[in-house]
Amino acid sequence: MEMDPLPPLIDLNDDDDDAPRFFDRYSSSPSSTPSSSSSTSSPTSLNGVVPSSTTTKRLDYMLQFLDRKLSTETATTTSLPEFIAKGGASAIFNPPSRSVLHPDRPPSLDLRPHPLRETQINRFLRTIASTDSHLLCGSENGTVRVWDFKDLYEAGNEDEEEDTAPFLDSSSSSSASPTLCLVADLGTGVVWSGHKDGKIRCWKMTMTNTKSPFKEVLSWQTNRGPVLSMIVTCYGDLWSGFEGGGIVIWPWEAIEKSVCVTNEERPIAVHLVERSYIDLRSQLTANGFSNILTSDVKYLLSDNSKAKVWSAGYLSFALWDARTRELLKVFNTDGQIENRMDFPSVQDFSMEYASSSKKEKIQSSFGFFQRSRNAIMGAADAVRRVAAKGAFGDDNQRTEAMVLTVEGIIWTGCTSGLLVQWDFNGNRIQEFQHHAFAVQCFCTFGSRIWVGYASGIVQVMDLDGNFIGEWVAHNSPVIGMTVGAGYIFTLANHGGIRGWNITSPGPLDSILRSELAGKEFVYTRIENVKILTGTWNVGQGRASHDSLVSWLGSVTSDVAVIVVGLQEVEMGAGVLAMSAAKETVGLEGSSVGQWWLDMIGKTLEEGSMFERVGSRQLAGLLISVWVRNNIRAHVGDVDAAAVPCGFGRAIGNKGAVGLRLRVYDRVMCFVNCHFAAHLEAVNRRNADFDHVYRTMTFSRPTNFFNAGTVLYLFFFCSLAFSMYLVWLVYRSGLPLVLSVAAGSSAVQMLRSTNAIGTHTAEGMPELSDADLVIFLGDFNYRLDGISYDEARDFISQRCFDWLRERDQLRTEMEAGNVFQGMREAVITFPPTYKFERHQAGLSGYDSGEKKRIPAWCDRILYRDSRSALVSECSLECPVVSSISRYEACMDVTGSDHKPVRCIFTVDIARVDESIRRQELGEILGSNEKIKYVLEELCKIPETIISTNNIILQNQDTSILRITNKCGKNDAFFEIICEGESSIKEDGQASDHCPRGSFGYPRWLEVTPAASIIRPNHIAEVSVHHDEFLILEEFVDGVPQNSWCEDNRDKEVILVVKVRGRYTMETRSHRVRVRHCVTAKIKRSDPELNSTRQIQGTVLHRSNIQSLSSSYDVVDHLRNLHSS
Repeated sequence: MEMDPLPPLIDLNDDDDDAPRFFDRYSSSPSSTPSSSSSTSSPTSLNGVVPSSTTTKRLDYMLQFLDRKLSTETATTTSLPEFIAKGGASAIFNPPSRSVLHPDRPPSLDLRPHPLRETQINRFLRTIASTDSHLLCGSENGTVRVWDFKDLYEAGNEDEEEDTAPFLDSSSSSSASPTLCLVADLGTGVVWSGHKDGKIRCWKMTMTNTKSPFKEVLSWQTNRGPVLSMIVTCYGDLWSGFEGGGIVIWPWEAIEKSVCVTNEERPIAVHLVERSYIDLRSQLTANGFSNILTSDVKYLLSDNSKAKVWSAGYLSFALWDARTRELLKVFNTDGQIENRMDFPSVQDFSMEYASSSKKEKIQSSFGFFQRSRNAIMGAADAVRRVAAKGAFGDDNQRTEAMVLTVEGIIWTGCTSGLLVQWDFNGNRIQEFQHHAFAVQCFCTFGSRIWVGYASGIVQVMDLDGNFIGEWVAHNSPVIGMTVGAGYIFTLANHGGIRGWNITSPGPLDSILRSELAGKEFVYTRIENVKILTGTWNVGQGRASHDSLVSWLGSVTSDVAVIVVGLQEVEMGAGVLAMSAAKETVGLEGSSVGQWWLDMIGKTLEEGSMFERVGSRQLAGLLISVWVRNNIRAHVGDVDAAAVPCGFGRAIGNKGAVGLRLRVYDRVMCFVNCHFAAHLEAVNRRNADFDHVYRTMTFSRPTNFFNAGTVLYLFFFCSLAFSMYLVWLVYRSGLPLVLSVAAGSSAVQMLRSTNAIGTHTAEGMPELSDADLVIFLGDFNYRLDGISYDEARDFISQRCFDWLRERDQLRTEMEAGNVFQGMREAVITFPPTYKFERHQAGLSGYDSGEKKRIPAWCDRILYRDSRSALVSECSLECPVVSSISRYEACMDVTGSDHKPVRCIFTVDIARVDESIRRQELGEILGSNEKIKYVLEELCKIPETIISTNNIILQNQDTSILRITNKCGKNDAFFEIICEGESSIKEDGQASDHCPRGSFGYPRWLEVTPAASIIRPNHIAEVSVHHDEFLILEEFVDGVPQNSWCEDNRDKEVILVVKVRGRYTMETRSHRVRVRHCVTAKIKRSDPELNSTRQIQGTVLHRSNIQSLSSSYDVVDHLRNLHSS
């Protein structure tokens, strides 16, 4: 039987496009097909057809996967044999759990993978917002970055951030100031951004400029310092918050005239808006509240449901009427109403401290040192107060985030992780806590609320605060959230953005996880990197160029990363004391250390071949990393750390320095150590390693608020406290260097308590979270049970097997006492200690009076991702290393130690997020099971409304009833206003004017404008005509003209948007609300006056009943429209 021919991968008969289309399931969408201009320089295949870059990548990854499966394991024949220490099963020594699909975390859409910090200087994304069609982020350079939701699953731009989904940056000048806040106005289709230089900018999407379609259409200078917060209210006004309690309103009436103007009219429009502001601080003096509103307005929240605005500092809240702009209430974080100034200022603190100091001076009974001690303790207490209270308030109560739920409940999050619920009148309802780290942001959708923490964790709760789930969303603080396109997008402090399905945690997670796991080979790429590590105790000497070439320069031809660790760069009591003093105030390094860096850089041809990416010095310890230029773009996030192990764990004559960096998105740590000396000090050396491993912290202390004040006080306290302890210890007879050590140790303890670290698990060392850890240095382990002469004899005969059995380090590793679970290549070179300087060959071993027994003091060990269960390089085991060379440079004679080098061959498995994102899109679009689950979860409940037409006379109220006919699911509704029209004499509507944020005209109140309707329940909405307002025109904050609001007949179109629990799609009902000034209803619109709905639903004030709860069942209205 003849088989049907397979369809071609490429349709060569397609005449619709110039370039042929790929029908392979791994091909990209037609929109990503390369243009003819770009294809000329690309490799061709199959009659000159150019495959897309994503298709080529997929094929490469699949071939790489097959090659790994089919090839023989040649690595075992080229790598050196290794010795593995016991004790690696302990939790802190285990390799970290790695998988692109973590079982405890829902699958994510990596819109923007974690960018390297070095590439984001002055470009970090700091704010996030969304519209119905776009995701927006504000950056430190003042631009706004835009993602179109239609392109979420597309391949990235190869020119910049190729793993990131396609995006566009707004046009910006080089002098633009950082974006501090961002708010999208769906009503007018613009985005407002507030900046550090006090400027407010308005952005609008335009298709006339394809290179920069998102451009600035309006901007003005507020002249009030940084714009900390902004919101558009339900009446279209733009509110902005500033430092010192300043709140300025830019009325809709002024904005409306300025948004849609021509380029020629723009300068005049900017001038008008800039001068139209209303300064609320100047309006409050008569009410007696002006002295209370002094804290920075960090947050603004518009409660459209109740027509109110919340403003918040760290320790206080203010509640405003959005319509009249009147202050309703001021209260603190405990819910207590404030009517006077209760918050201590910096000046108050200074006066208090000065008074305290003066009082102490009067008390002459105190001795000089007693008074000094009291002053130092006072300064230390000041630092503690500032660090613990931030803006001189209680840290546990400090507000860090706010959000409004669909029920009208306000949630606030505190630095301590405390979550507080408030009702719409500012009454504290309840509080609860599910996490100990600071709350950074909120997001709410449907019946769930999402909380982002400084630990990188995201939690999901229901609207009652019941815990639903949590996971580690990022490895840095989650600083922003927004909802769009069926995802909750989280912005991390490092600039990465991930999208989480709004149903997570839920039934979709396991399906997506299983489908993506089956396609790992399509988006997994294996990189191969060679790392050269070298250690040398230089004994306070200076190396020649030839020595450095012999040690390092001769083996760098195919090396990508070079790590150099030096010990005893400089020593002596004076050097150690100066180093300890520098560490006290956060300084490090020396001229001698810089000399070594320059000499090694010259040897490695720094600049043309390699680039130094980081270094750290602690007294005589120095570590540095160089990276070859061709992989520099994939190396970054460099952090440094130091752990002294000398006297009192404070002096750097012994200890460790470390560098942490990301290589192809995998974390690598390199630690240069110098442990306790002498043959008998085995336990001290073991303790030194344990101390270094458990306490090395790469994260540095960070204080986002009052940084200048904290730095000054910290410097003063550090210096004073150190001087006091120097005197105290020195007086007891200890040497000067130990006296300085005491002060340094105390300050380091203070610094460590304020350090902010990010751990994957509470209490776990940071080194345990690295994918590759390499320890190098002078570990000082000696040979036991052997004499000097015996050791020399075995060395001359190169009988290293017998000597290794006497090696203290190997014995301790075998017992699981040190370097637990780590690996070392079997040593085949002579012991590297101790030699006479400038004597070549093995005859150079110490022949002096002490005749120190030769030993392998200088060692290099490592731990990668391999565990007992997994050893093949994969996303589950992302870093697998082997050693190709481990040797000592015996011809170098400039020190009593010989330099040692080790070359690692490292396989790194990484995710091509661009390909994985496309795979996720294909799964969501083609998997029938997922489609069925989504269809069930995203159903919109059937609802009916009691009328489509409402007529109001002066101060009338009508009741609009919305019925949820679904007996199973909640219905979520929101009522917006499409715009206002004037009614002409003939009864027709004209002059339609939409308002900002789909806001209401000031004569109309709709309450509640959003809520939840339970199954088979009815929500009652009050549609009320309020009295006419006397409008005022402000110029430079001063009212100039006033007039009564237009009293002509008006008409608005209200849209009741209904959606389900998990869907962003809505079903809408339109309600026409007409206000008639005359008592007699116009007859020019027969339909409006003859419908039975109007007769049954328009209630005059005398007939209005008390409004029941939104969830009460009104049975006789359920069949309202069927009668």
